Amino acid sequence: MFRLASTCILIICLGFIKSTILKGQELKCNIQVVSQQIQGTNKQVFQTLQTAIYEFMNNTVWTNHVYNMDERIECNLMFNITEQLSADEFKGTLQVQSRRPVFNTNYNTVMFNHMDNNLHFRYVEFEPLEFDETKHLSNLTSILAYYAYIIIGLDYDSFSMLGGSPYFTKAENIVNNAQNARELGWKSFESTDHKNRYWLINDIFDDKYVPIREFMYRYHRLGLDMMDEKVVEARTSLAESLENLQKVYREKPDPFMQFMRIVLDAKSDEFVNIFTESFTEEKNRVLLILNEIDPSNKNKYQKISQTN
Repeated sequence: MFRLASTCILIICLGFIKSTILKGQELKCNIQVVSQQIQGTNKQVFQTLQTAIYEFMNNTVWTNHVYNMDERIECNLMFNITEQLSADEFKGTLQVQSRRPVFNTNYNTVMFNHMDNNLHFRYVEFEPLEFDETKHLSNLTSILAYYAYIIIGLDYDSFSMLGGSPYFTKAENIVNNAQNARELGWKSFESTDHKNRYWLINDIFDDKYVPIREFMYRYHRLGLDMMDEKVVEARTSLAESLENLQKVYREKPDPFMQFMRIVLDAKSDEFVNIFTESFTEEKNRVLLILNEIDPSNKNKYQKISQTN
């Protein structure tokens, strides 16, 4: 009887541990901390920082959903530390990238590719990284959590229409909590070109940008995910989804349209690869839209028409 009870307890405990581990694995996040520009300091602190960020991003429970190992969202964070202001205060840039697998293929599509130029944080070696959804405890963990929720939100938007809203709301709350932070990146007036964390989440929730979020669903779920089964029909859906971006471009919600720019930066190469296989009429229709909404990449898009 004692052995049976002990076995039951062990099974329950193992089940609990397994569940906890699975829930904490939404992200499969690679971390790189680059510090070549920092001279004559304790370089070990940057390795410790890299390990701490890796554990924070990959072990934090970001959602209430259980993820299998192969369902985790792949992402990369590259910290380029350019200044050390004191023993525990650093400045630099942060490159954030995320990818999503395309159904029934080995292909991963880029979802997010963004440079944050307002990286400024304190880090004391070996101190735990702490985050609280209700308050701004640390600029480092607020930045990390903000981008975790942006990555997750974009991923969910690609699987269901506006499905990322709960996670974008969490990112918005982080911005609101950081309004008294002394570091840059969290306030509307700090960026005249709308290239900061405040403006990104503001655009995501702006009604005029909703067609971009609709594009994320139509392009990925109704287009890319169907390529394995019905190539021609799926590519037609991909072409039609570009009309969502065209709608936003023509309405011009603001002069900078950074949310649009971020999406186009992530997808421009993929557009070329996909639509070079289209029939002539579809190529011409796609080129008209892409040249209108993304004139800076016009030369790149010409490759679509040059391929038979």
